[in-house]
Amino acid sequence: MSATITTVDTPQPATAGRSLLRRFVRPGAAALSGVLLFVSFPPRPLWWLVLPAFALLGWTLYGRRPLPALGLGYLTGLGFLLPLLIWTGEEVGPVPWVALAAVEAVFVALACLGIAAVSRLPVWPVWAAAVWIVGEAARARVPFGGFPWGKIAFGQADGFFLPLAAVGGTPLLGFAVALCGFGLYETVRRVLAYRRTGELPRSAAAAALLSVLVPVTAALAALPLVDDSAEDGTATVAAIQGNVPRLGLDFNSQRRAVLDNHARRTEQLAADVKAGKVAQPDFVLWPENSSDLDPYRNGDARVVIDDAVRAIGVPTVVGAVVTPDTGKLRNTLIEWDPTRGPVDTYDKRHVQPFGEYIPMRSLVRLVNSDVDRVRRDFGPGHKVGVFDLAGTKVGMVTCFEAAFDDAARDTVTHGAQLISVPSNNATFGRSEMTYQQLAMSRVRAVEHGRSVVVPVTSGVSAVIMPDGKIVQKTKMFTPDALVAEVPLRSSLTPATRLGTWPERFLVLVGVGGLGWVVVRGVRTRRGQQEQREQREQRVEPSERSEQGPVDAG
Repeated sequence: MSATITTVDTPQPATAGRSLLRRFVRPGAAALSGVLLFVSFPPRPLWWLVLPAFALLGWTLYGRRPLPALGLGYLTGLGFLLPLLIWTGEEVGPVPWVALAAVEAVFVALACLGIAAVSRLPVWPVWAAAVWIVGEAARARVPFGGFPWGKIAFGQADGFFLPLAAVGGTPLLGFAVALCGFGLYETVRRVLAYRRTGELPRSAAAAALLSVLVPVTAALAALPLVDDSAEDGTATVAAIQGNVPRLGLDFNSQRRAVLDNHARRTEQLAADVKAGKVAQPDFVLWPENSSDLDPYRNGDARVVIDDAVRAIGVPTVVGAVVTPDTGKLRNTLIEWDPTRGPVDTYDKRHVQPFGEYIPMRSLVRLVNSDVDRVRRDFGPGHKVGVFDLAGTKVGMVTCFEAAFDDAARDTVTHGAQLISVPSNNATFGRSEMTYQQLAMSRVRAVEHGRSVVVPVTSGVSAVIMPDGKIVQKTKMFTPDALVAEVPLRSSLTPATRLGTWPERFLVLVGVGGLGWVVVRGVRTRRGQQEQREQREQRVEPSERSEQGPVDAG
């Protein structure tokens, strides 16, 4: 009698290590694609990294099942948004920053779920890029009015694809970039498949190449729309950066010092004009929150502003906090005439949640007591802000509003020949926030064919031409005054005329791709069910014949 010995192969350490490594390759690639998206944003001039970022994301998500795709997409969202939004925790700690990034990353994860779903469709890069825009459109609207910060278009202020902003705004620009990135991956995938099998379907090869070539060709074709000619003459504009006494949220406790800084720098500009050092501006722009003292209720603040505006002798836009007896505060821009005083106002329409007002205050207080620094909520305005400053129609887009497509577009459709984006970045220290916001203003300049002037309390203030180029800018936390002659324009770009239609169309394309996936899935399951039923019908008669005749007795 012989005994049989059975041996069980145990995995070797090297094999187990490689298996573990393979398991983490895709999650690592997903996170890396998000990091590459972040690195492509200003202040770094590495806009082109967005293409390998989307190519890597395409490889990560291609053919993935729903749950893994959702998890991989969330890693991409965190890799992108955690470093991009770190400035939100500059003065209030990491909890609000991490919470915001975690919530916004959900939208990226859902978009990636959709991208994985459409990745098996013909010409899938088109559907995938459209699904990404669906995610951005949702993120720009919910919750609490949306948070469009980090739209792919805002990282392209120095990019090759920027002219497309003049065709279809930020949705088309973002779509083209995502399409080109996904198309790069599909092209590489098809080439590798050809090397393995020797087969390359012409239609698939053409679709892959067109996914890259069409956005590139479209960007070249859009170049003539980027025009900085002075259709309506020019205006000499001054932007005042008065600076703040110190960094952080506590600068608000020295509101009079902030006001005095801006008044003093305006009076110095008046002296420089009188001495012939700089040109006399046609109008002057102060930043958001340059007077947190309500000049309608505080006589001292009114006198300080009056003296400064009379010294320079031209209309001046002052950013103020208006405090009515009842109701919510107003983040207001006031047109201040040197002889008549305040003559017009614009109340910020897109007020910032958790910054200018606190949703669910009692609940949020349990997480972070800093919410009580906002003792009284700001309320939104409802009218479009276009001031007539010495004969120039100037559109007002206050700080956070620059991230919203409608804010700048509304001013242009209401006649603005130039756009001003007064901002206050003092609460975010020396972070990248000011550069990210400046990039938005550069994209808006090309999108609507307008010069954009960005006066900021503490930097970076800038003067931007209609082609998106910065001609003057300040250093951070340095008092300064920019004086520049800028072209005035009244023609409307296709993006301005089309308004929300490019985004609507791309959303329909993305939703249509997802609908196609659902229909295909239903048909596939129905076909499989019919095949099972047919097999069962074929089996049943053969089983009965094997049983032989039934004995009736």
